[in-house]
Amino acid sequence: MTLSTFTTSDGVRLCYDDRGSGTPLLCLAGLTRNMDDFKPILGPLEGRCRIIRLDARGRGRSDWPEDFTTYNVIREGHDVLELLDHLGLDKVVVLGTSRGGLIAMALAAGHAERMAAVILNDIGPVVGAAGLARIMDYVGHAPSSRTLDAVAEATARYHAEAFPGVPPAIWREQVEHWYEQTSEGLRLRYDPDLRKALLHQSAAGAMPDLWPFFEALKTLPLAVIRGANSDILSAETMAEMQRRHPGMMAVAVPDRGHVPFLDEPESLAAIEAMLVAGETRIGAGA
Repeated sequence: MTLSTFTTSDGVRLCYDDRGSGTPLLCLAGLTRNMDDFKPILGPLEGRCRIIRLDARGRGRSDWPEDFTTYNVIREGHDVLELLDHLGLDKVVVLGTSRGGLIAMALAAGHAERMAAVILNDIGPVVGAAGLARIMDYVGHAPSSRTLDAVAEATARYHAEAFPGVPPAIWREQVEHWYEQTSEGLRLRYDPDLRKALLHQSAAGAMPDLWPFFEALKTLPLAVIRGANSDILSAETMAEMQRRHPGMMAVAVPDRGHVPFLDEPESLAAIEAMLVAGETRIGAGA
């Protein structure tokens, strides 16, 4: 795979993959994830649209900034705008998984004109406490398992309840996205200082109210994908999102926790619906 790069205004080199043609679909990954999380949609969608996958700063193949405090939603949203300017794109459909969805909401609050439609993958303005605690348990720490095969087996056991029926081969593919095999064990495919950034932000005060950011999506076509077993996006939050944005397409994916892989029929249908809506808005100059 040949990747492209650009340098942000604060000097961080970011990697991205840009393939296909047609309506641009910008894919933003989760907190510790990278563009490889979107591999499952390449087969179904590469001939349908232009897929742009970004490795956010400190993730995947992108550079690690010297200042870990730049790992924040506002700066990462600014990186997205700089990527769009670099590519000469006025407007895109945004597919945001978890942290990527938070970035999409933040962009809607200040730059909704750059988005034609939005798909949020298992994220909303209320982040489940149990899920947040689970994330803090592992973020910044390499797994104790020393091989990809071993960590895949452990991951399958850990997620057996939230992701019933997912075959071991799928988890083996997933862990290759998250870790790199070295002679000394497994290395994280992200900057461990992400943990410092989260702790720094937590020490600065309570999490801000994210509902105003969600409200900014009211002007846009919106689909929300929720894993039926998610510990991050609850059914109650999903229902309140639907109440506040009556035009929102709400999709529950059975047998998935946080986060759906996006190759599920329900997920692909939501993405397709937002591509159609986005095409209409881009064509109309909306």
